[in-house]
Amino acid sequence: MAPTTTTTTNATTTPNALLRGGPVHLADEARTRHVDERQSHLKLSMGNCYEHFRATQETVSQHGAVLRVFDWAGRTYVAE
Repeated sequence: MAPTTTTTTNATTTPNALLRGGPVHLADEARTRHVDERQSHLKLSMGNCYEHFRATQETVSQHGAVLRVFDWAGRTYVAE
């Protein structure tokens, strides 16, 4: 299994993943991002919590690019 990573958006990197489901406040433009090809789990820092997404076997075509689909898997909160 690939390591869990906290990801950040890099505007200079071509998106290759689409985040599906999860928080409604996650903007559409934040749902496409670049991830390492080996990643199977994304952990996004969102204020006082982390949103977790897991890779699926599904891909979608968007604006001429093929994106791997990551489905929302849950939320954990930052310990204080």
